[in-house]
Amino acid sequence: MAEWKMGIMEARFADIIWEHEPVGSTQLVRLAAEKLGWKKSTTYTVLKRLCERGYFQNQNGAVTSLVSQQDFRDRQSEEFVAESFGGSLPAFLAAFSRRKKLSEKEIAQLQELIDQSRQ
Repeated sequence: MAEWKMGIMEARFADIIWEHEPVGSTQLVRLAAEKLGWKKSTTYTVLKRLCERGYFQNQNGAVTSLVSQQDFRDRQSEEFVAESFGGSLPAFLAAFSRRKKLSEKEIAQLQELIDQSRQ
């Protein structure tokens, strides 16, 4: 898997799989129709694409993940910071906090993460 990216609709579909896995392909078609308004063919096309990219597998009609939702989000975030900020987390946080002031709670949470990473 070269990139940890999904389009918006792929990500919404992936969230459905992660939420319901293991999920039967027939149930997945129903869920995608209900939540995304997709037809059966669209569901199978997107599922095939995500399976080919190594995120999920469809074996004997049972769809499961090969990558957890948390691992995907973690790697996606790392890739974004690497591409957009040269891998610099401080540069990302500086850019983020220039437009949105951090609350005291957020600052405390960041400090806690910093303290944990020192241990």
